[in-house]
Amino acid sequence: MIKRREFLTLLGCAATWPLVARAQQAMPVVGLLHPGSPEANAKYLAAFRKGLSEAGYVEGRNVAIEYRWAYGHNDRLPELAAELINRPVTVIATPGSVAAALAAKAASATIPIVHSSGSDPVEVGLVDSLNRPGGNVTGASSINSRIGAKQLGLLHQLLHRDSRFALLINPGNPQSQSVIADVQAAASGMGQQLEILTATTTRDLGSAFGDAVQKRADALLIGADPLFTNRPVQLATLPARHAMPTIYAVREFAG
Repeated sequence: MIKRREFLTLLGCAATWPLVARAQQAMPVVGLLHPGSPEANAKYLAAFRKGLSEAGYVEGRNVAIEYRWAYGHNDRLPELAAELINRPVTVIATPGSVAAALAAKAASATIPIVHSSGSDPVEVGLVDSLNRPGGNVTGASSINSRIGAKQLGLLHQLLHRDSRFALLINPGNPQSQSVIADVQAAASGMGQQLEILTATTTRDLGSAFGDAVQKRADALLIGADPLFTNRPVQLATLPARHAMPTIYAVREFAG
């Protein structure tokens, strides 16, 4: 599995080919489209810039970066993608977000798009196939959207008893339905109960966790989504207050 920091370094290298191709521009422009916020992604931004610098591109010196942040509102991604197209940018990077990559792809069929995600890029419609992706989208995927069943199994082993589990997902994420299907199948196979909790904005997180408590969930599984990884403190604090075992998609929550 490619770690996110390694991918962002790779992304800096991948971005060099369109920059060279458009060398006639005084300063090439990289568009970064993300559903989260710069504050929650500071260390990933540092890795992104480091990857570019290792490829010979330093922000403000010989490359410009146009940032577009949705601050937890995926419905703004198409509008933000259109802004980047109109800028115009040389390449669009959409690290860690299927929704951002799909918005960028819908906005342009010619500008190169470099993505990273945990989903199957063929299944979500980013590329035609893995060996012949076609189009203007490239990138890397860790396929971690399919580990929900394994995570549920680990929670079950931890509790050592019949339990009621809760799964928190963002229904606005294109891979949410496949995650639900995988986890539901796993819960059914173990004879365990599963409650589905949803949050589409940061404002929904508190009420979603309240639903988990109200439904007497014994443990919580939080799906892989930028909305959740942008709120590590909140989503680590809420379960801790109620001593609710919780499993996350990335290790930052355990910090």
